[in-house]
Amino acid sequence: MKDSLKKLFSKRALTLVFVALLVLSILNTYLILDGTHSSMRTAVVSYDFVLSQEGSTLNLKNMNTGYVVQPRSTQEALNRALSEGNSVYINQGSYTLSGDVNIVNKLNARIISEGATLECGGHRIIIYGTNYTASQYALISGLTLIGGTVHVENSFATTITNTKFINTTTGIEFLNTNTWSEYNKIEGCQFINNTESIVFRTPITGGTQSDNTPESASGSYGSSIIERCYFNLQDNEAGIKVEPKAEFTESLMQNIRFWMGENGQHSNQTALKLEGSMAQTMFIGVVFESFADNPLDMFAIDVGKYCDSLPNFSGGVSYLGSWTERIHNPFGIGLRSSTETAVKQEAVIPVGTSGEYGETQSLKWFPLTVSSFKPKIDVTETLQPNEIITVRVRIEYVDNSVSTSAIRTFSTIGSTSLSDNDMMHLFSSQSVIWAILVDAKTNTATTNAKVTISNSGTT
Repeated sequence: MKDSLKKLFSKRALTLVFVALLVLSILNTYLILDGTHSSMRTAVVSYDFVLSQEGSTLNLKNMNTGYVVQPRSTQEALNRALSEGNSVYINQGSYTLSGDVNIVNKLNARIISEGATLECGGHRIIIYGTNYTASQYALISGLTLIGGTVHVENSFATTITNTKFINTTTGIEFLNTNTWSEYNKIEGCQFINNTESIVFRTPITGGTQSDNTPESASGSYGSSIIERCYFNLQDNEAGIKVEPKAEFTESLMQNIRFWMGENGQHSNQTALKLEGSMAQTMFIGVVFESFADNPLDMFAIDVGKYCDSLPNFSGGVSYLGSWTERIHNPFGIGLRSSTETAVKQEAVIPVGTSGEYGETQSLKWFPLTVSSFKPKIDVTETLQPNEIITVRVRIEYVDNSVSTSAIRTFSTIGSTSLSDNDMMHLFSSQSVIWAILVDAKTNTATTNAKVTISNSGTT
């Protein structure tokens, strides 16, 4: 009997131990996951902190200890999270910033959400490194910033994804005050009604660091990507700005659309304002679209006097709608295209009479630009005695300037191509061709002549 009782009590004791362990495990899991949305209960455990709110109360939970504090403000919560840890997840809701958020000399810092809105009131999220080795791989994702800026300074490989910037002076700005800020990625972001959406600032140097060593800033923001982004501009706004001595070089702009001139807005809008360098930066699938009926100082690209080098305009760059100028290039900075697609085209050219040119025909491969061409002119049918047919060929460049003319005259039917010397005059210093302009005239009052031009080239 005693042995049986001992075995019974032993089994009961083991059962109680297992039950106690199970309860503790469940309690520990609850403490870790408490305060987060149920849809995110298995995701937020990878963050150091989780910020949530209940009414007007903020809760900041340390996911390592389970300890919850109630900070007085959103910026206090975020600054504490990113001072004591490297990452914070913000639950959905609307939060107000009354001061800047500072991420200083952090590796792999993260501010992540899936729909939180920050009413910033002009305040910034600042990602700062004393140099690029101290601040690397920061990530901001899933936020809506209203009236706020993400400021990146002396930092390497910053990524900003799936974020909206609305009604702010500057959406994202990069600044070098010591070393450089390269290898950045801006992906899947929307920029709506911002004075400047993305800015690469002129580097600032000449000061001293906290250890009294001199600052030495490069202008480089190179090897960066802006991809799958949408810009909605209103009057007196710019989409992307590259300031003097800033170098947004060896980079990529891909699958980007600029919407401009909507809802009666039609003045002083620029998609890309370029004063620095974009050498070897590629454009792929970039769409500049204007909805303005009467554009005033509306440019897809505005090239400033300090521009060092323009980007390579690759295939798939489109200029839609009406512009003051597609590319405003008053200082004649050289344009280039790296497109190599073979094309052919043919058109009949109206012949004006009595020495007046007829209607100009514009040969173009909309929305592509032309990198090279070789036209052939044919005059057929019959000419009257002493009749002279004059055919004029010009080039309209992508910056809206027009070349000098190449002239061919015919006193009999026949065909000819432009000479190498003619082509040199047409191309001069520019090489991105928007259209080939052709018109013709006769010295007689009437004509039976038919002028056609056939063209082969590359876009």
